[in-house]
Amino acid sequence: MTVATAYEQIVLSEKSVPTIAGTTMKVVELVMAQRAHGWSPEELHFQHPDLSMSQIHTALAYYWDHKAKIDADIEASLRFADQARLSAEPSPFVAKVRSFPSAISVG
Repeated sequence: MTVATAYEQIVLSEKSVPTIAGTTMKVVELVMAQRAHGWSPEELHFQHPDLSMSQIHTALAYYWDHKAKIDADIEASLRFADQARLSAEPSPFVAKVRSFPSAISVG
């Protein structure tokens, strides 16, 4: 179930996550791609040809109109990921690789 918003092409999921209507693309995913790569709306469209320019501009407008909340959600997600990474045990694969002597000798 989704909830309509004042933005024709943005719906809120059951957990109130803004998503581009008719897709699985969350507004935050598009924003993070733009931030990470410095992409213009045109480049976002090139990278996501399944989205129309109208959908991209609407998602970006939604972000700017709800910037404080979305930025706070991004920060909370990053803190959670950092805490999870710091508290996680190394995977069995990583532990095994670290147990091998280095194949590179210096000298």
